[in-house]
Amino acid sequence: MDIEGYAKRGLLKNDPDLEEKLTERILEIKDIPWSRAQTIARATILEAGATLHPTGEILAPIMSGVAMGEFGVGSRGAGDFYAHEKIAEVIGTTGAVVDSSHLDDSGVVRVSGKLSESGESGKDQYIVLNIDGIHSRLSDFPFLAGFHVARAALRDIYVMGASPIALLSDIHVADDGDVGKIFDHIAGISAVAELTNVPLVTGSTLRIGGDMVIGERMTGGVGAVGVASDLTARIDASVGDVILMTEGAGGGTVSTAALYYGMHDVVDETINIKFIDACEALIAANLPARIHAMTDVTNGGVRGDAKEISRTAGVKLRFVEEKIRPLVNRQVLSMLESLEIDYLGVSLDALLMIAPPDFAEEIMDTIRARGVAVDVIGEVCEGTGAELIVSGEVRDFTPRFRESAYTPIKKLVGDKTPRDYARMQECVDQAALDAVQKKERVVAMVRDE
Repeated sequence: MDIEGYAKRGLLKNDPDLEEKLTERILEIKDIPWSRAQTIARATILEAGATLHPTGEILAPIMSGVAMGEFGVGSRGAGDFYAHEKIAEVIGTTGAVVDSSHLDDSGVVRVSGKLSESGESGKDQYIVLNIDGIHSRLSDFPFLAGFHVARAALRDIYVMGASPIALLSDIHVADDGDVGKIFDHIAGISAVAELTNVPLVTGSTLRIGGDMVIGERMTGGVGAVGVASDLTARIDASVGDVILMTEGAGGGTVSTAALYYGMHDVVDETINIKFIDACEALIAANLPARIHAMTDVTNGGVRGDAKEISRTAGVKLRFVEEKIRPLVNRQVLSMLESLEIDYLGVSLDALLMIAPPDFAEEIMDTIRARGVAVDVIGEVCEGTGAELIVSGEVRDFTPRFRESAYTPIKKLVGDKTPRDYARMQECVDQAALDAVQKKERVVAMVRDE
């Protein structure tokens, strides 16, 4: 519970009973005397009041008037993709080889090659970096959260054609959370580190909101660093290429669905490193240089990845549903369909590759040799967007406003586009523009000092 936020809302409403109400809220979570809770409430209200109306260029926050939840930020659908496009605009031109504007999950910078013994310049190398946040609904399952976020971070390195060399972590536990959560979470990350021989080398451990957030909630993320000689960024997908996908059993999303629908045995299906095995096989065979694009099927499922690749590369992607279905873990697919969850709109944690047809068989043979299933599931065509072929019938493959609803709460929220979405987009556009202008003014101010 964010007691600072509670206090600020009460102050803005001029609530005369704020101190008493906040004291009661604190006592709902903390087992302390009333007098102690009242003292905390008073201090919280004092601090909240001091920062209620910040002034000045730096302190005044940029507000869009649109809430994260109502716009779908973080829900891996149309609203989330739109927000990420705006993030890229705020960042601006970076000079990086791959940055946020490419909508890849990793960024890439070039490191000039060293001189060889003959005095000639060596081949340039690429440093690939990314960070993934833990699944928010896995707060009560620290090991699982750590395992899946570490695996996700490594996936994002591999799909750029890079070899990961290090992991780093960041974990935040609320004030009343058990210290054991930290160790359980790190153990999950370390399990992946040991299975893949990629060391966890550094990190940060903090409380969420310091003294101002009470309860047991945990959040955090894992970052990864990799190196590459050739890249497989999404922008290189070309007309005539074929689309390949490996088997997938899901990760944090599938685990969350299984947990919150009481199908806990399905979680075990997600504990594997098949994705990484497939990527290691490709790298060992020097095949990333033959692949135009690779991505992990996560953000909004195949639907979401199709939209991002199409937008970035300026092509149309055509998928065949009968080819995709057999690649989804049977137990996972059975659960998703029994719960009426669109398996094409959730994270399957499969490897999606786009490559020239001449190399398809070699790529698939290499992956299958590692015991991982793979098949051609579509093709790249001229045009824009994506389409799905189901029993010979062409269907639209546009991602929904949010990824497939995979928990009871998400089903309640739904995935329909809000009626006032266009208005919200305008507000978000203005907030992004305001942020850019603020950044430019502050940069100019510092440079003029």
